[in-house]
Amino acid sequence: MATIRLRYGRQAVEFNYDEARFQLLAPSAVEGPLTDGEMSARLDQPFDAQPLEEIISPGESVLIIFANVTRLSASGVVAQMLVRRLIQLGVAARDIRAIFATGIDRRLTKEEKRDLLSPFIAQRIAALDHDPFAEAALVNLGETEHHLPIEVNRALLDHSHIILTGSVAFHSVFGFTGGRELICPGLCSARTIEALYESAFDGATGERRAGVGPGLLDGNVAHEECERVAAEVAPSFLACTIVDERGRPTSFHAGDWRLAHRHACAEYATRHTLAVGEKRPLVIASCGGDPFDLNLAEAYEALEMASRLCIEGGTIVLLAECSEGLGACRWMLRAWQRKAERYRIFLISDLKEDDVRRFGIRTATSLEEAMAQIEAKQEGFIVPHGAAFMPIIEARSDPSS
Repeated sequence: MATIRLRYGRQAVEFNYDEARFQLLAPSAVEGPLTDGEMSARLDQPFDAQPLEEIISPGESVLIIFANVTRLSASGVVAQMLVRRLIQLGVAARDIRAIFATGIDRRLTKEEKRDLLSPFIAQRIAALDHDPFAEAALVNLGETEHHLPIEVNRALLDHSHIILTGSVAFHSVFGFTGGRELICPGLCSARTIEALYESAFDGATGERRAGVGPGLLDGNVAHEECERVAAEVAPSFLACTIVDERGRPTSFHAGDWRLAHRHACAEYATRHTLAVGEKRPLVIASCGGDPFDLNLAEAYEALEMASRLCIEGGTIVLLAECSEGLGACRWMLRAWQRKAERYRIFLISDLKEDDVRRFGIRTATSLEEAMAQIEAKQEGFIVPHGAAFMPIIEARSDPSS
C-alpha cells in the first residue's frame, strides 16, 4: 500500500491506497521559483508594451489591483517589486494605492491585506476595499454591446494609471484567472457581476453556454465581456504570475494587459494540461487545501476537473474544508447541483450536512467513511491538486493495428 497526504484547509489527510487500483495524477515538476532578480529583469522587458518608465511619470498616481484571498499569486513579491519601481520613477508612496478584487465576496481583514501585500508594503501604501453594493463608490460607464451594465469601482477612474497583477490558472467560467478578471468581475457592482454570470449560463438549465469553460478564451462570452469592461478603464500595464502549489512564482509575465495575459494563459495551459488514456468510475480529489477550498463555490474548480476524469454516473470523492461556508456566487453553487445530477459526489467538508444535501451531494466525515460506501474493486484516479491541471482524454492506440 502507498500513502499520500491530501490537503484539507491548512491541514492534510493521509490516504492509504492500492497502487494497482489507483493512478496518481499530478502536474509534472517545474523549475524552482524565480528570484527577485529574474522577475525584475522580466519587468524591464515587457511583452508588447513600453517599460514602466515610459508609461508612468513623476507626480502621477497609480492603482495596483491585487487578487482576492481565494487566489495564490505571490502578491507580496509582486507588490514589493512594483512599489519600489514606482517610487524609483518618482511616484510618491502616498500616490500609490492597492485594491483587492473581491467581487461579491467579503472584504479582506487587515491581517489578510498585510499578508497579501507583505508587512513592508502594507505600512507604506493605502489599501482600498471594494463594496459591490455601495452605489456611492461605483460609477456607471454605460453598457457593452451585449447590454452588460458597466458599473465599476470609482477608484479605477481616480488614478492616472492602473496596473493589473494576479496569477493565471484555469477557471471554469472565465477560461483563466488573472488579468481582466481583476476588474470584471473583481471590481464591479453586484448587478454587473450577476449579469456577467447570466451571460455565461443558460438560465433555464443552469448549464454553461457553448464556448464557456476552463482553458477557453476565444468564443468564451464571459471572458470577452470581462475584456470589454476592463477596456473601458484602460489598464496601463499587467504584471502577473504563474505560481506553484505553495504560491511561489515560477513564471512572470509583464506588459500589455491583454496580450501579456494571453501569453501567460498559453504557457499555463501547456504546463498544466495532462493527457489521460481513459476515464474511470472513481475519482478521489483534493482542492489543494487553503485557499482553494475556502468555500463551496471556490471548491467547484476542483470538482470541474475531477468530473472530466470520471465516467458518467461514476463516483467523485472531494476533500474541501469550506471553512467560510457556501460562498456568495449562486451560479457556481447551482453548477454543483448540476454535477450532482450526473455523478455520485461525496463531499468531505466542515459544512453542515443539510447545507450540502440540498445540492444533491452526499456527505462523509472522512475518506474511510466515503470509501466504505464504494465498490471495493473500482479503479480510480487520485488527484491531490484538484484544479491545478486539466485532464484531456486521449484514446490509446491499439498496438495490434
